[in-house]
Amino acid sequence: MSPLAAAWICWAIVGLSPVAGKYAVGVISPALLVFLGTLIGVLYFTPWVTKNKKWGELLAPQTRWKFLFIGTFGTALPFTILLIALHYTTPGNAAILQQSELIYSLLFAAFFLKEYPSRAQLMGSALIVLGVLIILIKEQYTPRWTGDLLIIGSTWMLQAGSTVAKKLPKHLDYRLIGMARNLFALPALLVILAVMAFLQEPFTLRPVLKMFAVLGYTGIFKYGLAMVVWYKAIRALDLGKVTAIYLSYPVLSLLISAFLGLEHPTVHQLVGLTITLAGAYWVSLTVKKEGH
Repeated sequence: MSPLAAAWICWAIVGLSPVAGKYAVGVISPALLVFLGTLIGVLYFTPWVTKNKKWGELLAPQTRWKFLFIGTFGTALPFTILLIALHYTTPGNAAILQQSELIYSLLFAAFFLKEYPSRAQLMGSALIVLGVLIILIKEQYTPRWTGDLLIIGSTWMLQAGSTVAKKLPKHLDYRLIGMARNLFALPALLVILAVMAFLQEPFTLRPVLKMFAVLGYTGIFKYGLAMVVWYKAIRALDLGKVTAIYLSYPVLSLLISAFLGLEHPTVHQLVGLTITLAGAYWVSLTVKKEGH
């Protein structure tokens, strides 16, 4: 599998995430879903880690603090905040607004990884940002606004985690990094759950088919397979380019959400979506021209 193909597989899996998150509302609490999904993610990678005798490498002193950062800021905090945001906004809006992650990707890649974007990449990225602004301005001061701001304010965490992952030693297998991200997310998630319990926040866990379906998708696909292909892609390609490609997933999110009756796409959503897709396609072309 090529790194570019891995990026598009990640796109397909992540495109379902906002829809799954919306179905989780009312059947499982956000922090609980991330915690249980992460546990399933750990089980997903355990056979490979055990078979290849990677436990020592996983817990090595020289990388465990970086793994803790990746787990906390790559999974525990942003995924919990996103699921909370879906109590206010729609899956389509959430997917489109996560394009703001691209801004942080370009900044972190330039400052910390010395990956400087080409003119075509900058133009494509500018289109993606424009699409985000169209959505955000239209929703100003509506009930969706709260969820929208939560998403905009948390996407930097995902790119901070990915930036640290890019700086890990080159010999580390991308499956090991996926396992580490799940395993080292657990301490922060336990703290989040403990704080919620202390504040007497109610926990929701309804053992119905919808809950098990969402949990299965989250643990096996989002925290399992998606992490494999994501780290395979970003370890081989520039972070900004991979981010721009996979962040075009709102087309899948919006179409599935509309098909399931979770929302009715509006004109400004469709305009914003079209512009972001055009930008992502432009960046994808630059990757192909470089021979990946």
